[in-house]
Amino acid sequence: MQFENLNIIAPIQRALKEEGYKDPTPIQAQAIGPLLEGKDLLGTAQTGTGKTAAFAIPILQGLSGASKTPRKIQALILAPTRELAIQIQDSFKTYGKYLNSRTIAIYGGVSQRPQTDDLARGIDILVATPGRLLDLINQKFIHLEHVKYFVLDEADMMLDMGMIHDVRKIISYLPHVRQTMFFSATMPKEIAILSNSILKNPVKVEVTPVASTVDTINQQLYFVNKPDKIHLLIHLLKTLDIESVLVFSRTKHGADKIVKALVISGLPALAIHGNKSQNARQAALKSFKDRKTKILVATDIAARGLDIDELSHVLIYDLPEVSETYVHRIGRTGRAGLGGTAISFCDEEERGLLRDIEKLINKSIPITHEHPFSPRGHRIRPTEPVFTSKPAAVDRKFGDKDPARFHRQKPHPAPSFKKEGPKPNYQNGHKSKQKTT
Repeated sequence: MQFENLNIIAPIQRALKEEGYKDPTPIQAQAIGPLLEGKDLLGTAQTGTGKTAAFAIPILQGLSGASKTPRKIQALILAPTRELAIQIQDSFKTYGKYLNSRTIAIYGGVSQRPQTDDLARGIDILVATPGRLLDLINQKFIHLEHVKYFVLDEADMMLDMGMIHDVRKIISYLPHVRQTMFFSATMPKEIAILSNSILKNPVKVEVTPVASTVDTINQQLYFVNKPDKIHLLIHLLKTLDIESVLVFSRTKHGADKIVKALVISGLPALAIHGNKSQNARQAALKSFKDRKTKILVATDIAARGLDIDELSHVLIYDLPEVSETYVHRIGRTGRAGLGGTAISFCDEEERGLLRDIEKLINKSIPITHEHPFSPRGHRIRPTEPVFTSKPAAVDRKFGDKDPARFHRQKPHPAPSFKKEGPKPNYQNGHKSKQKTT
């Protein structure tokens, strides 16, 4: 199937052709037709499946014949992060370049004055993060009574970020008669309840089940003691042929700490997370996309909406606590049929997380034993298989199979960024000397 078979109007077809789009992705092929017919939609799809075009094209086509005088907000798209909101705005402008429609994105972290000035000039399509949208609704800058199309994108991420209460409040301002499109990479109970409450007889589209991994991705697992992770990361970045790598950290503080260690080691890197200003995040992303910086360290929340093509490597510094997140992370590479490498670090405390991940994807992740920071003699995987089908034989030990080499190595000291003296020992309210052995 090609886009020309989907009853898309000529101006949008022209824009798609100029962008080199010929064949729709699976979610586009399944969603565009029902959405053009005015049906609600429930889409289970990960980032990188083409879902933005799946809802943007029908909305643009639906608004193409609507009156533009005066302009009122007729389409609202909610996104969890600033980066995703900006990318959705850019997509609407790209696909609708030959249509008379105005799209803006509003989000926190920047002055609201330019955004309110844009709103005052009149818009047709509004892309927004929940917090900033509620702020401007409360200040009477935004009115939603004319909305015909409502899109909730990355709903499960909004749940993770504590935005669901704001989302419900925003929905209460919308007209009851509207077309609703609901997208989520996963479907936890609270998200399922929300979707059932706002969708009317939706068409259900599921693309790339969350338990599946792309065959073109070369998955590798490195066992390493926690203090040695940073040393192993530096070693790999200096020895492997890496064009660009997205490093996942569990926390914002951890991301900054990784970047600091890399820079000290002569490896230019940038971090992107919620504590960074909007300008800093945009500058880091642009530098990475332009190949000026080849190492970007991010948290899951900051990275979820990033649209990065031709990413050669993904490195999971901390295994995720939610197994499905592993699939989302490694799916950043190997897109559009291209090859990619996903490297995961696992320390002893993360062995339970590894077990859950391998159970979800129904395969064992190949181990890379030989590296300078490999701990010896530690069992990490369960003795009982967790697979529904028999996997290839794997070595269940750290290190090699020579029992004489099974010994615990001392962790290499992690980079220190400040010196700390010994902490005083207080007994009965008095400072006493610490005992030494």
